Amino acid sequence: MARKPVRRRPAEPKARFPWLRACASLAVIGALGLAWLVVALARDLPDVSELAPAERSGAVTLLDREGRTITRRGEGAGEAITADHLPERLVEAVLAVEDRRFYSHFGIDLIGTGRALLANLRAGRVVQGGSTITQQLAKNLFLSPERTYKRKAQEMLLALMLEHRYSKEEILALYLNRVYFGAGAWGADAAARRYFGTSVHELEIGEAALLAGLLKAPSRYSPASDARRAAVRATVVLDLMHATGAITQEERIAAARVPIRVSRGSSSPGAGWFADWALAEARELVPGETGDLVVHTTLDVDAQRAGELALTTGLADPELARGATQGALVALDAAGGVRAMVGGTDYARSPFNRAVAARRQPGSAFKPFVYAAAFEGGFTPDDRFDDAPVAYGNWTPENYNQRYEGEMSLEQAFARSSNAVAVQLSEATGRGWVIRTAQRLGIESPMENTRAVALGAYEVTPLELAGAYTPFMNGGFRVRPHAVLRIERPDGSVLYERAAPEPELVLAGRVRAEMDRLFAASVREGTSRNAAVPGRTVRGKTGTTNDNRDAWFVGWADGMIAAVWTGNDDGSPTERALGGAGPAHIFAGFIANAPAEPAPLTGLLAARPAPAPAAQSGEASVPDSGDAIGALLQRLGAGGD
Repeated sequence: MARKPVRRRPAEPKARFPWLRACASLAVIGALGLAWLVVALARDLPDVSELAPAERSGAVTLLDREGRTITRRGEGAGEAITADHLPERLVEAVLAVEDRRFYSHFGIDLIGTGRALLANLRAGRVVQGGSTITQQLAKNLFLSPERTYKRKAQEMLLALMLEHRYSKEEILALYLNRVYFGAGAWGADAAARRYFGTSVHELEIGEAALLAGLLKAPSRYSPASDARRAAVRATVVLDLMHATGAITQEERIAAARVPIRVSRGSSSPGAGWFADWALAEARELVPGETGDLVVHTTLDVDAQRAGELALTTGLADPELARGATQGALVALDAAGGVRAMVGGTDYARSPFNRAVAARRQPGSAFKPFVYAAAFEGGFTPDDRFDDAPVAYGNWTPENYNQRYEGEMSLEQAFARSSNAVAVQLSEATGRGWVIRTAQRLGIESPMENTRAVALGAYEVTPLELAGAYTPFMNGGFRVRPHAVLRIERPDGSVLYERAAPEPELVLAGRVRAEMDRLFAASVREGTSRNAAVPGRTVRGKTGTTNDNRDAWFVGWADGMIAAVWTGNDDGSPTERALGGAGPAHIFAGFIANAPAEPAPLTGLLAARPAPAPAAQSGEASVPDSGDAIGALLQRLGAGGD
């Protein structure tokens, strides 16, 4: 019997394109994942439907002691740019350097983003942003500056939202009103007024290129920081403007040839150093105040100009500068108010304030604190020491040019700036007391208890040194250098007014009188002779450090004290620059042209008797006379050194 054939179920037909189903599944999953990601990123994003005009922090007008304008700083100095009145030249420059496809993309430049993504993948971290102007606006308005992928994704979402809500012109206006251009200028019009003293709508091509060039790194390329670097950056922007067709080749060449002059304030070019310092003080005195302010300061515009002229003239003379390329000058009144502050040779090229921030060894300009400490201990200007080589172990301090003159009085040793005598006197007095005396008068920088302290081996700033010398001039009172006298609103309402400080007597009358003898001798017959000014009573002391790296003169005349430093920013040796040469001449030039103070003490210091300085814990009061060593042993104890 034949077997029945087994009927097989027909096989299901194979899918012709199995990968299509997989791709569709992945697409659905991806879409869901992307939607979830968008929702997660957008959950805490702000509403962009209504953007209020940019809040402006207000302008600050700085006035000198006579009410004359020093400068005006801040955002309030600029006007808001509107979408229907964009500054054409600046827009062309900004688009050329920041976002040349601005009018063709939808808020995200896919080409730029792809290029940045490849660079970031190669580096393994975020190194490029590829941001459009819309993205930059989103970041400036709503996001932190951190460089993470999450922040970048949120930036893109916000850019899409901004592009949907606003026109291209409105986005440009919002951007130009909020971006930072350096030197305290927020917004394009504030920057135009800050740097060029003109409206943003009146910018020349080169000026527009310079402002556009700042956006990459406002502090680095600011003409207030480095005019040469800013000019080079502006040339790069001009090339890009030509490449994008914004300007012709002839316009590019013409703009590159025209020097760009930066506005430096209405009082004097170098007042920027003082303005920077005074503004920081003013902001601390009225924290949180965002409106327009009028700040009355201690500066004297006439003294400021005299200081700038004296410093630049002195450093321009090779015989006086002797290889020093930089310098600083700061002048104080008897109460510590800054009358002049010159932080270098050119504020536009280098706004670094050497008068306030440069820390340098004072050299022999520190010796007044050694002698004052010794006189407090009972020494007198007539006591005699041997000006001869000395050695302490393997340390052998030497006089300038290794010149020694034998036995001499302390007055003569001070006038001739003998290192040998200063070290001997410091050791006899006690280094601990020398340091405490300097600190009591106003030296706040750290010092170590070493023999080299007598020769000014530890760094100070010109402002600090001038403040610590002031008690020698003003009757023995310690001062706190300051810039601000009063802060008002434009309507005259007073927000802050400096109160007369409680007098703090830090030098006994006898000690101050003996020190005055020494300072007078230094100017009359010693190393400070070049500081003398005909018709003016001048006192002071020179200072020169090892390898002639730093040269100093600190002195006063008729109620105003000034510290002058010259040297090189990199600390390299000069060509034997001496404190008695360049700095002393600069001081004399300054005093000869600066207005004299009306009185040794101003109203900011009460002219009433004050108690002698309180003795430190475990120490006796400063004696007016008596045996120096005995008094020091009583005051300092066995551990005085």
